[in-house]
Amino acid sequence: MSEFENVTAAPPPPPGVPTAEEKQWAMFAHLSALTALFTGGLGAVIGPLIVWLVKKDTLPFADDQGKEALNFNITVLIAVVALTIVGTILLIVLIGFLFYLAAGAIGIAWLVFTIIAAIKASNGEAYRYPLTLRLVK
Repeated sequence: MSEFENVTAAPPPPPGVPTAEEKQWAMFAHLSALTALFTGGLGAVIGPLIVWLVKKDTLPFADDQGKEALNFNITVLIAVVALTIVGTILLIVLIGFLFYLAAGAIGIAWLVFTIIAAIKASNGEAYRYPLTLRLVK
């Protein structure tokens, strides 16, 4: 045995301490979620899923961190989808509500101004409706 054989061989890490390869793949599992920036959001789940599926049986730390990244990004995706759905429903309801509220206010104003105009006309007074476009001249 030569003297260089012992020098080049790195000792194995203690049990429970991730190797450099495990750390690297765990980092890839987390960073792969950034593919969402280029894939419309699904990359946040697909990236960690691929890394986890490829390395889960061979690298325990990458298995753990891959699952963690996958679970986190699924949670974020569910939250974003839920907020989008709720936000859309609220937007439709609020805009619909505001539309009906505005339509009701216009209807009440129409009724009030029509009665005022009728009373004024019956008294012989000319009445000009407020906020009216003078289209017919």
